[in-house]
Amino acid sequence: MSARPASTPRRCPRLGRRLATLGALLADVPVAAAGEWDVVLFGSMDAGAATFLSAGAKVAPGGATRDGFILLASAGAGHRRERGVCTCAHLPLMSSLSRSTVVGAAVVGYQWFYDWGTAALLAGPEGSGEMLSGSAGSLALPARWGLRLHGEIWARPSDETLLQATAVLGSAREDAWGRLAWGYRLWGAYIGPEASLYADRTAYRKWNLGLHATDFAVGRFGLRVSAGVQFETGGQPGPYLALAVWTPL
Repeated sequence: MSARPASTPRRCPRLGRRLATLGALLADVPVAAAGEWDVVLFGSMDAGAATFLSAGAKVAPGGATRDGFILLASAGAGHRRERGVCTCAHLPLMSSLSRSTVVGAAVVGYQWFYDWGTAALLAGPEGSGEMLSGSAGSLALPARWGLRLHGEIWARPSDETLLQATAVLGSAREDAWGRLAWGYRLWGAYIGPEASLYADRTAYRKWNLGLHATDFAVGRFGLRVSAGVQFETGGQPGPYLALAVWTPL
């Protein structure tokens, strides 16, 4: 996500467009266009011991570089391995399960632009479906519906640095996800450390600690690449790779 060394988004249209790229799209994917009814398509992948793919669109009816209402619609699917206690035998046994998940949400909210950066807050309905698979077969769990809350802040402590924080809470799966990242402008991108945490009602936890490179371009596409170590409940630490891609429609 982008920002150029300059004064403020109010005083410099070019910086306003870049700050919009940084924070207005949300869901960790930046906006790359400015104007009335800006629309951006995005996709992301988080691959590791637990894998998740998502895609969606962000719409800013009043333009991506100014205060106003925004809409974010997304859908995704994930897969992970779990260990649990099986009570189907006379004695409790530890068993290994696979959990496949599909999720979707449509949230609406408001974005604000300040001298130091941009912030946004959204809320809306979400739904999810899950399937458990193991040695005894597969079980589709009932669909769950709820409310999603999404908040983001993109701040520029200095002309060459970027600080980003995201938090997403959902009641459908009783889950929470958060990410904190800092970057310094090098070689056409913001490069620095990142940390994220995911938790849900099953007592599953996943931590990612690594490095990211945000806001570099390949043709008309913007990208963010992250890599590091993933820790999850009941598993051994392992590598992860994350990729986010966005483009204006």
